[in-house]
Amino acid sequence: MQRILLTAVFLVLGYGFWVSPDLKEIAAGVALFLFGMISLETGFKAFTGGALETVLRRSTDRLWKSIGFGIASTTLMQSSTLVSLVTISFVSAEMISLAAGIGIIMGANLGTTTGAWLIAGLGLRVDIAAYAMPMLVFGVILLLNRSRLLKGIGYLLLGIGFLFLGIHYMKEGFDALQDGFDLAAFAVPGLAGLLLFTAIGMAVTVIMQSSHATLLVIITALAAGQVTYDNALALAIGANLGSAFTTALGGLTANVGGKRLAVAHVLFNVMTAAVAIALIDQMAWAVDLISGWIGIAEDDFLLKLALFHTLFNLLGVLLLTPFVRQLERLLIRYVHYVPPPAEQPRFLFPESLNTPATAVTAVRNEVAHLYDNAHALIAHGMSLRRRVIDSDASLSEAVRHTRRIMPLDVDDIYEKKIKSLHSAIVAFIGEVQGREIAEHWTERLYDLQQASRAIVEAVKATKHLHKNLSRYGVSPNPPVREHYDGIRVQIAKLLREIGQLRTEEPGAVTSLSLDSLRVGLEKSSLEHMHSINRMIRDRQIPPHIATSLMNDDAYAYEIGEKLIAASRTLLVSDEPGDRIAEETLALDDRDIERIAHESKPAEQAAAGETSR
Repeated sequence: MQRILLTAVFLVLGYGFWVSPDLKEIAAGVALFLFGMISLETGFKAFTGGALETVLRRSTDRLWKSIGFGIASTTLMQSSTLVSLVTISFVSAEMISLAAGIGIIMGANLGTTTGAWLIAGLGLRVDIAAYAMPMLVFGVILLLNRSRLLKGIGYLLLGIGFLFLGIHYMKEGFDALQDGFDLAAFAVPGLAGLLLFTAIGMAVTVIMQSSHATLLVIITALAAGQVTYDNALALAIGANLGSAFTTALGGLTANVGGKRLAVAHVLFNVMTAAVAIALIDQMAWAVDLISGWIGIAEDDFLLKLALFHTLFNLLGVLLLTPFVRQLERLLIRYVHYVPPPAEQPRFLFPESLNTPATAVTAVRNEVAHLYDNAHALIAHGMSLRRRVIDSDASLSEAVRHTRRIMPLDVDDIYEKKIKSLHSAIVAFIGEVQGREIAEHWTERLYDLQQASRAIVEAVKATKHLHKNLSRYGVSPNPPVREHYDGIRVQIAKLLREIGQLRTEEPGAVTSLSLDSLRVGLEKSSLEHMHSINRMIRDRQIPPHIATSLMNDDAYAYEIGEKLIAASRTLLVSDEPGDRIAEETLALDDRDIERIAHESKPAEQAAAGETSR
């Protein structure tokens, strides 16, 4: 479908360029404007992971603050798309409530009207192309720097410069087009024209994925007399309606929270458009009345269009604001996550029940399959790609360069890839144990069942850890962020080491290999506790943050402990003779703690002596 649409757009544009050379200038203006918006988004993304997220979390505890944040951020960025998609990611990660997300979306719709005022009031009345050139020059110079901050500023300057150039070329193109072709001759009056041009405005916005760009086309066409004022009002309504399409697409890839917010955005825009269409005559009258109050000339249709765009969005906000909580409850009640088909077992088939040996082998392979799924989930829960963990790349560097914690719906993945397999393993083991088999086969099945359970518990601990990691993993407080970086490196390193052991020949992995991982886990736990005590002592963190850090250290330890326990069952030989030898060589909990304490850093040891 996307290829067909793209081909159609290319054909239409190619025909238009052939029929009217002036259309090239208009299309170039739109292209420059869109590229400017992309550059602006790239520039603002350079500041995400810090300031934007921090402000977002602190500005959504009240509905009016959420609306205000939506207005301010969209006015600043001139991109309701970026604000909407960032908001979806925060609602998906449960960092802000659905009601707060709805408030931001409403504010973003109202904030996007500032673009119409800037274009109508300044862009078409001043030679802004003269201001664009210096911005492009300075922007390119800043892009040549290695600093992420300077590059971000460079993209912002480039974005503004290309926006200005786009407006300039659009204006020139429509002025030239007016001499040879009058689109206003195709104006359609009455309700039919209102609905037709609303649909056109929506279609153009869906294609360009930007209501700002559509408004630029509308205002420049109106300024050149290529569309009538009445039809321009309908186009503006359509542009507003089409802007929800991008958010809807973003919601498709989000979890249930993001989908609910996307539905809310579509409902809000449809309601706003419906009210504007139903009250179009009253809205036009209100625009004329307010224009007289604030000094807009009767024939200044550009500013009157901007005023209309603001009024009907403001009316939508006023109508929906009292019912945001009710809308939130309805969305939670009726918009549910429909899970994809649960992952099916790969090895648990009835034929495997023929002998105890084949049954145990099938269960072992299925538990290994379960571990693979958990490995991927835990890696993503630590905001790292699995391929990074499975490679030789520096984990510390990968963690240090994280600018944003990946949104992850652990519940959804748990249901699909973990719980379904664990349930199948438990059911299969129950069926095997219902038959008469030797005791040593029963013991092996019990160990495998415990390994499967350990993997599930590691995933559940990941869910709790990821929730706080989403809040504090990119904290502006360096000690807090460094502590979470340490937790992430600890878990990623353990996943890598277990993965390397799993590539060894069968029987090559011993209990001592896994005991060394247990010692490393114990040492990391001691170091993290020492780090928390030092931060508390130096007053670098408040007590409630210290409590979260301690809890998350416990979750990290549990993840490591459960994964090592499962790996012992999967990797160490379970032959009776080998099993006795391994149990003799294996270290007990006291040995692990003693070795870890003996090898703890000198600074930590000194702190321990002082505490005594």
